[in-house]
Amino acid sequence: MKSPIKIVFFAFITLSVLNAFAQSANKELFNRVDSYLEASETNGFSGVVLVAKKGEVVLSKGYGWADRDNKIPNSPATVFNIGSVTKQFTASAILKLVEQGKMKTSDKISSYFNQTPSNKKDITIHQLLTHTSGISNRTGGFRYHEASKEQFLKEFFESELQSTPGTTYQYANANYIMLTVILELVSGQTYNTFLQEYLFEPAQMTSTGYKSITFNTELLAHGYYYNRDDETWTDWGTTQQHLPYNDNHWYSIGKGDIHSTIEDLYKWHNALINNAVLTSKTREIQETAYVAENNNMTSYYGYGWAISKSDSDTKIVAHNGSNGLYFADFVRFIDDDVVVIYITNAFLGPESENVAREIGKMVFDTNYKATPIPRNIYEMIHEFMRTNPSSDAGKLPDFLNKELKTEFNDHAVLNRLGYSRLKKEDQPDWALALFKLNVKLFPDDGNLWDSLGEAYLKYNQKEDAIYSYKKAVELGSEGSQSTLNKLLKG
Repeated sequence: MKSPIKIVFFAFITLSVLNAFAQSANKELFNRVDSYLEASETNGFSGVVLVAKKGEVVLSKGYGWADRDNKIPNSPATVFNIGSVTKQFTASAILKLVEQGKMKTSDKISSYFNQTPSNKKDITIHQLLTHTSGISNRTGGFRYHEASKEQFLKEFFESELQSTPGTTYQYANANYIMLTVILELVSGQTYNTFLQEYLFEPAQMTSTGYKSITFNTELLAHGYYYNRDDETWTDWGTTQQHLPYNDNHWYSIGKGDIHSTIEDLYKWHNALINNAVLTSKTREIQETAYVAENNNMTSYYGYGWAISKSDSDTKIVAHNGSNGLYFADFVRFIDDDVVVIYITNAFLGPESENVAREIGKMVFDTNYKATPIPRNIYEMIHEFMRTNPSSDAGKLPDFLNKELKTEFNDHAVLNRLGYSRLKKEDQPDWALALFKLNVKLFPDDGNLWDSLGEAYLKYNQKEDAIYSYKKAVELGSEGSQSTLNKLLKG
């Protein structure tokens, strides 16, 4: 019989070995993720990433600049616009009111608004939360234009429904703006005040808020975008500079534009799993897969979260969001106890949307190596155009394939740049070369032939223009026939 001392000793040794193994594995994961992000940083990546595994933060780090002009780098303390990741907070606030017995998800919006028209009287809180109200994704205006609460309500009630409430999923920001109106009505508090009192403070989130932020504004990340016309990166500033300074923010509130840090968002994750803000029963309700988001039924919408399965059939609860400059992705591998939080303030291209998922692959597959995010494709093409004559346009696809590490297949990119150049060039040069290259790459796209015809017209090459418009008509390009008729008559 083994003595108790020996049993404890062997248990201690076993635990020590396991801890050492876990630390080694986490260090190796840190190195692989960090290498991927640093390689992306050389291509212009700018943002922050947090990776946690089994309750331990493996990586929490910033890359690139929060403010390029003032040389302020991104860090885990940098505050970003998190886009539609905001929706989980709005949904959680509604569920907090449900916990308080002040409302039910089965409530109809007509019980809150006497002016509800008959076609919308049966829309429920549940339908707003799950984007099944039938409201159009076009309801409401541009997020940073001023709109009063009354103006938004008028537009919501007068809008045309796209489907019968409760029958069809259609993601629409207006659902969550309406939830915010109801939140303020039921609670008697402003959106920001309610979230601070019942969500952010219990979760100990000190750098999160909508408009009433108290932290140093130097911590706010500027948004950057590549200006195709000026051929340079442009500083858009911070979201706080674009939001209405008054309370007429009812195209923005509730559905997006909350500010936070990766570390605060991780605190939020821990507050959820520890039932610090909502009960376990409420969290289960929030993270239930209610309605399919796509025809393949690979992702479902809950209450402010998207629910899906990993390759190993474990549960993923996630949400991403963007205002066109910032992009955030909050991915929680619930069954695996893994969290990946990613935010960027300089959207480089489609690959910028895949960062959190690429990191997730690295977490679960030690052999997986993510390809660094390439530079912005417009920036790459402008570099090629500056260093090569337009007669070498045929070499551009090989250049792009090499830089992108995949085959270039976007019909719109060269078309957009062609039009940008068409405004600037009085004589045939890169504009015409780009349009000609585009129809060579994608000969079955009638709209591209229409664009080429327009370029030929500008440079008074009528016969070539007629040929291009004929091709456009053959391929079904709308509007090309009228231009062709004018050319043939003239």
